[in-house]
Amino acid sequence: QVQLVESGGGLVQAGASLRLSCAGSGRTFSSYTMGWFRQAPGKEREFVSVISWSGGITDYADSVKGRFTISRDNAKNTVYLQMNSLKPEDTAVYYCVAGQWGSDIRHYDYWGQGTQVTVSS
Repeated sequence: QVQLVESGGGLVQAGASLRLSCAGSGRTFSSYTMGWFRQAPGKEREFVSVISWSGGITDYADSVKGRFTISRDNAKNTVYLQMNSLKPEDTAVYYCVAGQWGSDIRHYDYWGQGTQVTVSS
């Protein structure tokens, strides 16, 4: 079992950067694919990014490709999401997830509590 705790959200202006962190517990953290989803008010939860257990393979939603970078440090049981050139449409609650590879929400068994990111125009 894995417990996930996100941090790093906040209120920023358009064009700014934020780095989200997700600290995981459990000795099996490094065996999981890790990812990020987000949910904006009134919208469904959507895929943002995913990283393989080794960190060697990543994938991104088209809406964030080129602006966001996912990484992980298995020695620290932590996954990161570096978000640059933020836009108002990036405003959402961001969730850290652990599970199997893919962009389908059903692939992920473990979810953090979420961290709010708000981008003002």
